[in-house]
Amino acid sequence: MADSVAAALRHAAALLASVTDAARLEAEWLMAHALGCSRSKLLLRHMADPAPATFDALVARRASGAPLAHVTGETEFYGLILRVTPDVLVPRSDTELLIDIAREKLASRPPRRILDCGTGSGALLLAALSVWPQAEGVGIERSPAALVVARGNMAAQKEPNRATMMAGDWTRSGWMDDLGRFDLVLANPPYVATGDPDLAADVAASDPHGALFAGKDGLDDYRILIPALSRLLVPGGWAVFEIGSRQGEAVSGIAEAAGLRAEVHQDLAHRPRAVSMWHESGDAG
Repeated sequence: MADSVAAALRHAAALLASVTDAARLEAEWLMAHALGCSRSKLLLRHMADPAPATFDALVARRASGAPLAHVTGETEFYGLILRVTPDVLVPRSDTELLIDIAREKLASRPPRRILDCGTGSGALLLAALSVWPQAEGVGIERSPAALVVARGNMAAQKEPNRATMMAGDWTRSGWMDDLGRFDLVLANPPYVATGDPDLAADVAASDPHGALFAGKDGLDDYRILIPALSRLLVPGGWAVFEIGSRQGEAVSGIAEAAGLRAEVHQDLAHRPRAVSMWHESGDAG
């Protein structure tokens, strides 16, 4: 007879303790995935049920170091359930800060057009469109495999016609010729320095390197994207970019050299995590 769900969860939490500080919580997420229900329904209705036969394999894969999102094939970002694969960065809770900043800066002027540079899974653009239901958006992505994921997530949303996921590579000339202008530009570009000793081993092993590394100092992509904002933003428009925790001063300097004002924002751990930018001559209010 199979172990009960409750017993299987206790065993799984013990196994996962070596790879995560949230072993019990992750065990519950894996069990809910195996049962095809929400975590709340799992806890309320299924604890005495027999554990599903697929659960042990899920736990073993997570215990081997595979990211939880790769094990389940999905993750939550800003209230949206998104499909993820090894071809895209797993959207992380720190990146939700970009949407919060944009909501603050554009509180009195909701954006009509939104651009997401390096859309990956589509997380930032789709989250922004969920906040502003009258907006339309464009996500550009240079990885064909990631673009497939983004388009799948776009199609799964209630109003996929408001988003366009398209191939785009800002390292190639002419990349923004046909994009037009936007009220909001979002980006979580590659920002890890090549050979950075502080990069977590599991991130280096599981996330696509093309979405991680940006030259010797991690600033290569900011040096391209930030000067382009003068052509991408409407007057009074805003850009919000994610940054590494030690890059606030450098990215702000790139913005100021491009004629933009910049403000560094901290995450919940009080580390620099994002920079918002706007035209010096534009109406930032």
